[in-house]
Formats: sequence, structure tokens, C-alpha cells
Amino acid sequence: MKNLFDLTGKVALVTGASSGLGVQIAKALAGNGANVAIVARREGKLKEVKKEIEALGVECYMHCCDLTKVEEIRQPVADVEEHFGKIDILCNNAGTGLMDLAENQSDEIWTTMMHTNLDAHYYFSREVGKGMIKRGYGKIVMTGSIHSVVGMAELPLSAYATTKGGILMLTKQLAIEWAKYGITVNAIGPAYFPSEMTGDVLKDGGFQDIIKAHCPMGRPGREGELNGAVLYFASDASTYTTGQILCVDGGWTAV
Repeated sequence: MKNLFDLTGKVALVTGASSGLGVQIAKALAGNGANVAIVARREGKLKEVKKEIEALGVECYMHCCDLTKVEEIRQPVADVEEHFGKIDILCNNAGTGLMDLAENQSDEIWTTMMHTNLDAHYYFSREVGKGMIKRGYGKIVMTGSIHSVVGMAELPLSAYATTKGGILMLTKQLAIEWAKYGITVNAIGPAYFPSEMTGDVLKDGGFQDIIKAHCPMGRPGREGELNGAVLYFASDASTYTTGQILCVDGGWTAV
């Protein structure tokens, strides 16, 4: 029987791949045979991740850019396509978690969140999507959140939840528009996983109590627990699945 999750011969581009979930996603794809291009701002971090991915026996190409600037997004897409000849899989993962009470939140926090968490997902999808449309094939995986579908009383998440809700609707609309081109567009919706962004929050004893109150499994996610969802959406296991979000949340959104 064919292994539907086999990505041998595929090329994946992963944004925000210098730390956290981006690294996990890139390694999951590489571990199933894909050559991987990693994009983020921090060159030193990207070099470390490149070595980890190449140790898995695939090729890794890295490109530094500021994902908040649309003019810097076109170039890495063009460079990756020139280097590998194509991009089969796009995993949009870049994000940040600035927050403040809605009534006090600065314009800078709001615009930074929109540019990083939402705009970059669209611009990378648009630029990569052009090549996918020409080739008649593509798998786009967005990184949403449980806060794509639910809010939270304990944290001031107005900007963050807005970006993640936007990712859900961007996923649905692109899925509708691009289905005729053989492109699927889906999203993962993680709960709280250890990462550079969530590290301090997860160390807080009070937040651990919040997780226990909201999450039936009573704990944060662990490294590797997103891999199955990512590989499903990135592979030919999901040829008839598009416009969906899969919350990997220990039951958080089931309550």
C-alpha cells in the first residue's frame, strides 16, 4: 500500500522556521522526505535549524527576510523556486504574541500583530500560490490557533485572536478560490505548546491552572504532537480535504 504521508521529492517552504513550532514543522516534513526551505529573520538561528534538517538526509535551503514587509517576501519565494524548481508545500507559521488590554493597546502592537500574524500568511500564500496554480498542485498549511475559534477571559488577546480568526477565514476563502487549481488550503489550530513565544507564560503556575481548567487533558501540547496534523494537510493523505482547521488542543475547543 502506498504511504500517503511520504513526501519524497516534494519541496516545502516553512516561514517562521527559526524557532518553536516552525522548527517542529520543518523537521516533521523533512523526516518524511521533503526538501525544505526555511525562512525567518534571524540568520544565526536559521543556520542551526538548517544543520538539524540536513542531518535528516534531505536538502535544506535558508533565506533571511523580514516577514512584516511585503517587498521582502517576493524575493525568498523567487529564490526558493529557482533553487528547487518548484514549491509543493507552503507552511505559514510566522507569528508573534504581543498583547495588552484592548482599551490600552497601542497602535504599534495592533499593526505589528496584523503584519506578522496575518498579512505574512496572505502574502506568502499569494506569491507561492502563483506557481502552484501554474503547476496545478499545491498544499498550503496555515498556523491558526485555538483562538481562531474561541476567545479567552484570562488573557488580553484582542489583537492575537483577531489575527488567528482572520487566518481561519483566509484559509476558507483561498481554499474555495484555488480548489479548481488542485491546491488545498487548511489550517492547524494549536493550543499552548512550548516555544520561544510561550515559554514565560507556560512557566507561570497560574497559567498552568488555567490550562487545567480549560483543557480536558490538563496539560500543554508536547513536541511532536503537531506532526500528524501537519503531515496530513501537507501530504496526499488530504487530497479531498480543504478549507478546514484541525485544532490540536487536548480537547480545549470541545468544552
